[in-house]
Amino acid sequence: MGSIFQKGPSFTLETFSSKDFIVRDFVESLSDSAIPVNRRSGPSVAAFDPKPLIRTFEHALSRLASLSDDLQTRESELLGSVRRAEIQHTQTLESLGKKLDQTIDSFQSLDISLNSVPVNDASSDSGGHVAVKIGEKLEELDRQRRRAQDAKFLTQCWLEVSERGQLSSLEEVRKQGGGEGKVRCAVIARQLMRISQRLDPGSWSQANGGGRSANGAISSRGIKGTSYNTKELIEKFSETLEKDLLKQFDHFYRRQNFEAMRECANVLLDFNGGASVIGLFVNQHQFFIDRSQLITEEIAGDGESWERLADPDAEPPGVEASLQSLIDEVKVVVQEESFIIKRAFPYYELVLGKFLQRVFQQSIQQRLEMVLNKANTVSSLAFLRSLQSARSYINTLVDDLKTHGLTEHPDTISSQSNITLDQQLDDLFVPYLVGSSYIDREKKSLEELYSSLLFKFTLFHSRRKKLLPTTFMATLARSGSELIASAKDAYLERLDSSELSLGQKAMLLRLAGLKNADQKHNEIEVTEQDGVLSVANAKRMLRWLAEGVGRGLELSGGNETPKDVSALLNLLLANMGEIYIETALDAAYDAAVTQETSKTEPDLSYFPNLRPAINIMHLMITCIHTVLIPLASSNTTVRREMDKATNLAITRMEEKANSVIQRTIDVTMNWVGKLLAVQKKSDFRPKDIEGGGVWLEMPQTPTCLSISTFLTKTHQTATTALDGKNLTSFSTELAIGIRSLLLEHFKKFQVNPAGCLMVTKDMTKYTETLSSWPLDQGFKPSLDILTEIGNLFVLGPEALKERLKGAGGGLLAGVERADLRPYILRREDAGTVSMQTVLNGL
Repeated sequence: MGSIFQKGPSFTLETFSSKDFIVRDFVESLSDSAIPVNRRSGPSVAAFDPKPLIRTFEHALSRLASLSDDLQTRESELLGSVRRAEIQHTQTLESLGKKLDQTIDSFQSLDISLNSVPVNDASSDSGGHVAVKIGEKLEELDRQRRRAQDAKFLTQCWLEVSERGQLSSLEEVRKQGGGEGKVRCAVIARQLMRISQRLDPGSWSQANGGGRSANGAISSRGIKGTSYNTKELIEKFSETLEKDLLKQFDHFYRRQNFEAMRECANVLLDFNGGASVIGLFVNQHQFFIDRSQLITEEIAGDGESWERLADPDAEPPGVEASLQSLIDEVKVVVQEESFIIKRAFPYYELVLGKFLQRVFQQSIQQRLEMVLNKANTVSSLAFLRSLQSARSYINTLVDDLKTHGLTEHPDTISSQSNITLDQQLDDLFVPYLVGSSYIDREKKSLEELYSSLLFKFTLFHSRRKKLLPTTFMATLARSGSELIASAKDAYLERLDSSELSLGQKAMLLRLAGLKNADQKHNEIEVTEQDGVLSVANAKRMLRWLAEGVGRGLELSGGNETPKDVSALLNLLLANMGEIYIETALDAAYDAAVTQETSKTEPDLSYFPNLRPAINIMHLMITCIHTVLIPLASSNTTVRREMDKATNLAITRMEEKANSVIQRTIDVTMNWVGKLLAVQKKSDFRPKDIEGGGVWLEMPQTPTCLSISTFLTKTHQTATTALDGKNLTSFSTELAIGIRSLLLEHFKKFQVNPAGCLMVTKDMTKYTETLSSWPLDQGFKPSLDILTEIGNLFVLGPEALKERLKGAGGGLLAGVERADLRPYILRREDAGTVSMQTVLNGL
């Protein structure tokens, strides 16, 4: 009996296992099935009836519960099947493991039986040893078979070449191709050559080869039955084989077939040691073909770069552009070709050495020579700077190639390649550094620069020398004059030389301060300033020298450094020492000598020139002791000679400087003496002047004022010429001399009671003037003796007597009483009884 209610929707497990199953759609389908069709589209007037929905969802829940039970049952069955399968899998693994262990045991037993050494022939383990013995016998038999076949083929080839004048069998092997066949051909050809030398000596003894037979074959009569020149036939075949291999090598090189190239190279090693294949590889390299024309191009470059290169005060621009470009390209090419050489040649070290040799000795060397020749036409300094920059840049190239490793990249470069690179670098610069060639160029460059810079200086002093009177001292100084004249003449001759280029002449003229080289000697104008020392110029000279020393250390490698720096030291002492400093000191000395006999107030304008001379001397000594002499420490003999030459030069300059100072003191003393000589006697014996004592208003006597003014000017001039201890020593020595002159001076004048005041004023002024100078501390208090001497004229008899009693412990300490008597005798009242008492006490 059917139900009065509508059946719910039917569904199975496949409904939920579908990929398109959506819960929302499933619920909506249940809801739609619960609503009768007649109610879906009718007017919604009746009230909502939930019963159909309830029945539908109850039916669905009941169906879902049933499906859940079915699913649970199936899951339990599957879990049971899985457990049974796992048990069976475990059993299978155990069974396979046992079989594997049995197999390993069997293999080990077999291996032991094959490798064991039997105790006797009946041993059960001798099977393996017998197998090894059998293998060795078979290999030996195979080698014998191959040797027999080779001997048979060699005999066949010899019969062909000796009896028929052909090598057809060997030709067939050669034409078949393949690396092994060509190797075999090369070996057999070499063996045939040895057989020919022993069995056919006639073909080797013929100077021009055998004659030719009627059919054109090369013939000889070496031994009985031999009618062909086997030596020439074998050599001809070898040449053909070599050409064929070279052609194949070139073909494979263009196709970058490195393995085939290696086979050809290996065979060609038997022909002249592989020289032909190495020559082919190197000579036909694209780098040398492309660079062959570029290397011969003229050196261009902008004029400014060459000017900077020749300017000693400018920083050099570095390596020449075309040479730099070549070296940069060499670096890339060598690194790339090293990879090819390593793969293409079994004897790659030899090939790399030949390639490097060609690169350095042809490409780099030719361009380097052109650059240096061009630089040499610019100036000697330009040549040296170009040499230094080129050496530095090429040395960097070598270091980069070593770092790269070349054929051993990325590992360390081989010792053979390392030696080759060092050797090629040294060979490039040997022509410029061998013997004394380099240091001679360096000296020549510095001499040109020094003579240019000092030209006006030497010209000024050479003219000055001509104006000096011929005296005994001038005769002694003639050697200095001759040195200046020779330096000047050498410079003028150098300017007139055709060896100098226009640029080099312009640079030398600029350094000398000249307008043009055609200017005549007598037309060159020089001023007083040209004859004065310049510390700035001295620094330039030392800077040029330091550049040369640094360049020498970089280029020479230190082998000849002691001798080189010794030569540069002598150059420095000759130019800066003798020509520059000593000439200026001689000029100052000559000026001092002329002022010594001057009838007017002496002109000490020469004296300030002493300071730059001392400063330059100090700079030169510092340079010598910190730069030059330490570099000669490896050669004791050279260093000792350098020390000796330096000490002699310094002693000579110091003596000349001291002579100038002493002459200046003498000039000052002479003039002070002349001023004291014109002192009026009435200055210290003034008469009663009508209208009052005008002399009382005078601060000092005119002579005292003039001497004080002159000494003040002298001291001011001295401060511009000297400083430190030198100034103190000069001031002290001059003050001692002035004090002595004054003490003697006041012994000559009669002093009356009125004049004694002028004496004390003069003495006080002298003391103040001298005390204002930088004097030795031990001497300065002794100046007060002048004031005390003045007091001897002022004090009355009793006071004077008391003062003289205390002379031993006062300011007059150290002065003998008898030495004071002349001053007291010059008092106008010296004849009185009271003064006689004082004098008798002395």
